[in-house]
Amino acid sequence: MIRSELVSKLCHDFPDLSQREIELVVTGIFTEITAQLAKGGRVELRGFGAFSTRSRDARTGRNPRTGEQVAVDAKKVPYFKPGKEMRERLNLSEVTAE
Repeated sequence: MIRSELVSKLCHDFPDLSQREIELVVTGIFTEITAQLAKGGRVELRGFGAFSTRSRDARTGRNPRTGEQVAVDAKKVPYFKPGKEMRERLNLSEVTAE
């Protein structure tokens, strides 16, 4: 699902809200999650999961075209850990199929 599909689904589920209002809410949520992660924080949505950042050390990589070595700087990358309810729902079909 992409952002526009999410907005469309929410418009269908909440017909009393305009598409513009829903777009503002979705944008606001994503902006706040990003801002909190940029500050080094963590965002936890109970039943869904938790967003955090992880540090990657500097390393030597390779340019895939030329094969030459390239220095890759240390950086922070986003990390998502699914919540218990999400994991259970994802694995529900495996349990019922047995």
